[in-house]
Amino acid sequence: MTECIQHTFEFQDLGKRKVVADFLGGNVSADGGVVLLREIDSRTGMIDQLASCFSDHRRPELIEHSLPELLRQRIFGMAMGYEDLNDHDTLRRDPMMALGVGKSDPLGLDRSGEDKGRALAGKSTLNRLELTNSKSADGSLSGVHKIHADHEAIESLLIRQAISRLAPDTEEIVLDFDATDSLIHGQQEGRFFHGYYGDYCYLPLYCFIGPWPVWAQLRTSDRDACDGTLEALQRIVPVIRERFPEVRIILRADSGFARDAILSWCEQNEVFYVVGLARNSVLLRHLDKTMFRAKADACTRGGWCTYFSEFEYCTATSWSRARRVVGKAQVNPKGENPRFIVTNLPGDRPGWMPEELYRGFYCARGDMENRVKEQQLDLFADRMSCETMSANQLRLWFSTFAYQLMIDLRETGLKESKAYAKATPGIIRSHLLKIAAVVKVSVRRVLVRWSSSFRFQEEVAACWERLRAAPA
Repeated sequence: MTECIQHTFEFQDLGKRKVVADFLGGNVSADGGVVLLREIDSRTGMIDQLASCFSDHRRPELIEHSLPELLRQRIFGMAMGYEDLNDHDTLRRDPMMALGVGKSDPLGLDRSGEDKGRALAGKSTLNRLELTNSKSADGSLSGVHKIHADHEAIESLLIRQAISRLAPDTEEIVLDFDATDSLIHGQQEGRFFHGYYGDYCYLPLYCFIGPWPVWAQLRTSDRDACDGTLEALQRIVPVIRERFPEVRIILRADSGFARDAILSWCEQNEVFYVVGLARNSVLLRHLDKTMFRAKADACTRGGWCTYFSEFEYCTATSWSRARRVVGKAQVNPKGENPRFIVTNLPGDRPGWMPEELYRGFYCARGDMENRVKEQQLDLFADRMSCETMSANQLRLWFSTFAYQLMIDLRETGLKESKAYAKATPGIIRSHLLKIAAVVKVSVRRVLVRWSSSFRFQEEVAACWERLRAAPA
């Protein structure tokens, strides 16, 4: 049957005038702000460094899309809001995306055959990149996929990228660890049902230093939430000490990480920790006097009262030694709300007393949970659609580097902006990167004409000035 495609679209009349739309506007793009991402990537060299973690076995004379270009196309695509590889079958015609990737022929006019006018790679080429470490039935690497990723090198790069962003005068580094869920909807490798989340999912392990992602490990969900933390610390801490020999390092996490192996390793390697502790009958007995006082005072203060105490505590069998525990005895209109944290920070210094340690330091870990949500909601870190774990791990890293790219843009180009200094990647994208643009290519230059009615012209101009002034 003949396939009929609508070419013109009529809308409600505007007075005496007809309103007709079509898709024949020419070299127009909705992604005019991608050049800001290209600017920040050129300044940091992040994607070129990521490309060095891959080995490319393709025949050079047949390559049209280099490895750095493929990585830029995929990572920039995520940053610009395109989560699916299918999106790139249309995006390969987008002149602004081609300009951002670094194509010398952004209109694709030098290509031949059916690829003429398509400057970028299609979904199949990008899919082969994601399936880089797929294996054949005999366990060997597939001959179809010529690009292979070194996962250990990518892990090391992510760590070094994050630590390189820290100020030279840094005196304290807080490693925020947390696990979250990434739902899966097929028969992917490593598929397990997780009782807490109530669905089939993966259980990624994240670590952040401030806004910077330093660890993103994809794991199956049939495990303890803290699995892999010790290995991550063994990789991260030496790199930190290589640059900051005297810095104070503090591990901060919830009660799922209060395991003796983790705490003992920190004690043996001069790493401090402040970790949540699940309540039990013994801990509650230690808090009895403080809770009684809180209940008594709550009766005269309208139902709210909080006091703190500290004591030495050791589990019956799972811990190798007693440790300092801070307890919060809180009474609110709903009843008692006891909470506990375990730490090896001494309690005789300002800021490390029980109340300050709990309220001012431990509770601040909630901000790290926002970083995980931003990466999942704005950069599609939970899009685990590939069949193999290795491919989904690569997707998670692509999302993580896209997140780092957006944070680099914010910390360099928007740090002095009152409106965007703490903006999420989603807000930055929708406000500053999604700019309608007309692209004109001549022999001497590529002219990008942004929309004259764009709402955030001043903010983009200020961002550009800061990017140009920033040192590489």
